[in-house]
Amino acid sequence: MLQYTVRRILLAIPTLLGVAVLIFFMLRVVPGDIVELKLRGDGAAVSAETLQVERVRLGLDKPLSSQFADWMIGLVTLDFGKSMWTGNPVAHEIAIRLELSFEVAILATVIAVLLALPLGTIAALYKDTWIDYVVRVLAIAGLAVPSFWLGMLFILALLVYFAWLPPITFTPIYQDPWANLAQMILPALSVGYRYSAVATRMTRSSVLEVLKEDYIRTARAKGVFERLVVARHAIRNALLPVITVIGLEFAFLIGGLVVTEQVFNLNGIGKLFVQSVTRSDYTMIQALVMLVAFIFVVVNVAIDLLYARLDPRIRYQ
Repeated sequence: MLQYTVRRILLAIPTLLGVAVLIFFMLRVVPGDIVELKLRGDGAAVSAETLQVERVRLGLDKPLSSQFADWMIGLVTLDFGKSMWTGNPVAHEIAIRLELSFEVAILATVIAVLLALPLGTIAALYKDTWIDYVVRVLAIAGLAVPSFWLGMLFILALLVYFAWLPPITFTPIYQDPWANLAQMILPALSVGYRYSAVATRMTRSSVLEVLKEDYIRTARAKGVFERLVVARHAIRNALLPVITVIGLEFAFLIGGLVVTEQVFNLNGIGKLFVQSVTRSDYTMIQALVMLVAFIFVVVNVAIDLLYARLDPRIRYQ
């Protein structure tokens, strides 16, 4: 198992290296000048000399090879530099928002798992009954309804019927758990419902496929209780594709909740992503892309390890 783990971790290094090279050169190809946008964006009359001084300060006057070398050295030493727009360290700008995005992603994942696994399993066990139809309707509704629109409905319902709105200022969970939960639960429910719809559909399909396998029929023919057949044989093998969906959705939530964060006034990674792109803040965009890529790599490694834990044939191979 240790050899399997080390091999999976080593395979992630070329992926991160490729992402670092691609994001650096792709940003330099995209049209746009952060110096022009920063100093002349509001129509101010700024001289060419002032623009050149700012480019020198930001290091944009250096040859592309020198800028790339600085980027790779900073990446290895975990020094992402300073934001070209605000002048603050990139690591600090990301750190103050990452806690919020991680909490929403974790809460949404917990909600999705608690809904998807039982509902998907029940729908598979009671295929083509009214229970199955109800679960399928709920899943399709979750796929069809955007999470940000569902969030607005939650806010309007609470305001109209209870005259209550969630807190606007973010409070860390270690300072005031109740205030933190009051702000985070609605976006987590909005995102988690759609998240659970995807996982529910996958769970139902996977369990249905596993229930048709020969070893399931053999276990039933031997007189094993149906509950044990489902719990020990069907669910464990059906979890493999479901884990993949849950893991990838979790990684996507870290930087993909732009509109939902706007609706709930959350200053998270998604909002920072949009701001950085509109400002052509190269250093910030590079760091954010690497962060998302790193999270995807870590999640994929974790999924591989869970595969090996659930299915011994994988680690034996």
